[in-house]
Amino acid sequence: MVSIFSLWLPIVLSAVAVFIISSFIHMALPYHKSDFKKLPSENEIIDALGKFNLPEGEYMFPYSTDSKERNSKEFKDKMNKGPLGILTVFPSGQMEMSSSLVMWFVYCLIVGIMAAYISGRALTPGVTYLSVFRFVGATSFIGYGLALMQDSIWYRRSWATTVKNLFDALIYALFTAGFFGWLWPAI
Repeated sequence: MVSIFSLWLPIVLSAVAVFIISSFIHMALPYHKSDFKKLPSENEIIDALGKFNLPEGEYMFPYSTDSKERNSKEFKDKMNKGPLGILTVFPSGQMEMSSSLVMWFVYCLIVGIMAAYISGRALTPGVTYLSVFRFVGATSFIGYGLALMQDSIWYRRSWATTVKNLFDALIYALFTAGFFGWLWPAI
């Protein structure tokens, strides 16, 4: 058994590496540019929604509060007429990235801590690089990627976007596994 505390260096270094790699992927590589589409008549839609002064949050439309409403003729007519959708509203103004970047780094640390916990319980000091790589790689891939599939299953997010995000998660997992394998405690 290996304690989480003895794995602090690979936890931190892998979080830093994933943070840097993810920044490069999203800023320099073109394959995420097609994740979102521009609305047709964007200005008119923005003006129309702006009249309602929507607070930030997530909205589903049409929306029902219970099964009785969901089974009503009026609601079924709205569903059949369409459009149906989910809308995420951000606060007005420039997109502030600093808090999201901090939360992303903390998330990277959490994935590393979970990988350290699972691999530290399953492996002993001095095991082979490949043994560590397998445990940490699988655990960190689960942490970075598998939950993203739920958005495509339940909320109709494009499977192409989800597959690209899973590819990113695989890259993050490989780097995380590499740092842990390299810095795993010897006997």
